[in-house]
Amino acid sequence: MKKWASILSIAGLSLTLAACGESKPDLVITSFTDELQRPIDRFEELYDVNVELQIIPTADYRQTMQPALESGDGAPDIFTGEIAYMQQWLNADYWTNLSEDPYNVNDWEDDYVDYVYDLGKDQDGNVRAMSWQTTPGGIYYRRSIAKEVLGTDDPKEVGAMMASMDGLFEVGEKMKEAGYALFPDEGSISKFTSFSTGGSDPQPWVNEANELVVTDDRLSYFDYAKTLRDEQYTALAPAWSPSWYESFNGPINYNMGWEELEGEKAEEATNQIEVFSVALPTWALDAVFKQASNANAGDWAVTNGPSAYFEGGTWLGIYEGSENKDLAFKFVEMMVHDEEFLTEWAKETGDVLSYKPVTDAIKDEMSDDFLGGQNHYEFFLEEAEKINASVVTPYDQQLNELFGTQVGAYVEGEISKEEGVQEFYNQVNNAFPDIVTPDEK
Repeated sequence: MKKWASILSIAGLSLTLAACGESKPDLVITSFTDELQRPIDRFEELYDVNVELQIIPTADYRQTMQPALESGDGAPDIFTGEIAYMQQWLNADYWTNLSEDPYNVNDWEDDYVDYVYDLGKDQDGNVRAMSWQTTPGGIYYRRSIAKEVLGTDDPKEVGAMMASMDGLFEVGEKMKEAGYALFPDEGSISKFTSFSTGGSDPQPWVNEANELVVTDDRLSYFDYAKTLRDEQYTALAPAWSPSWYESFNGPINYNMGWEELEGEKAEEATNQIEVFSVALPTWALDAVFKQASNANAGDWAVTNGPSAYFEGGTWLGIYEGSENKDLAFKFVEMMVHDEEFLTEWAKETGDVLSYKPVTDAIKDEMSDDFLGGQNHYEFFLEEAEKINASVVTPYDQQLNELFGTQVGAYVEGEISKEEGVQEFYNQVNNAFPDIVTPDEK
């Protein structure tokens, strides 16, 4: 899952400094997110142990961890991973094989959402990492704005209006006419164009023949993003920027690129605008909205967009060289298999679990005050059933970034669509010479 890099840096530094004056911890856990601190507090009470949480900013996590995992020098007992780079770590034997004795987590397989369990397996089918959460996405939106502009704030009715790209843009036009922005920026539309794992026909970025797969869905990201910009359906608040976070609390300053204009248009360009919605996955409820949008707590809901998608998620496993594997497995077991803990965790955070015995028990009664009392479990668990983990490849993070950069340049008017596609191919050829791009066939 994603977090503020600056907050993580500060948190990681403070935790490290605090640890310097303490006795050696019984267990060391390294992650890119602070979400494990609450479970750690619970674990320390249960087992009367001292656990040190080391937090490395998301942007630095992979390159910082890799040398430690390779050499064992400074490696933790437990570490987390994200979909973007997990496959490489799974097959490098950094994580202990949890399918073997004494762990035998294969016995748990039927208890988990399929794609979550499968993504923690190495190429030989051994489970090396597990996750307590499932991360399908949706569109979070402001109820008050929906009721004002669309005549209803009901998630199913609003979702029906946005169930196609045409419908989504019709909602965008209505929002514009009423003085609102559909999305903070153009990035929200990427979720529905197979930019990562969405789109009407999800395909892996790289197929079994090591060929780059560029579908019409993917290419449509250029066109849809440009339409959002040209039609002024966004607030020009880039994802994860301060203005993006601010947009969840109320009106933000915006400028639609009209600095050189004069008169009425120039005055209009300096106005404030309020954002109606944003496309994000399950974990955003606790990690983003409840942290950044207290002013509008209770005024949010979540519904579908034009297609299903999923994004992110946190997997954790035991370092192969750990000398504390027994204790480490107790923590992993608590995080992914302890019904009492997971029930409390779900009700406290709203996190959508991958462990079906708990979700089956609580899904009908879940209600989140932040979402105006909506049972978001009902929606997200249905979306989770649509996820196909086979589209995930080790190349996804870098290819998404390269592709998104070219889409951004096109939206800004710096290049043509054709130039952007070709430059994307050029950069793929430079970064991954073994991948065959369409222009090489």
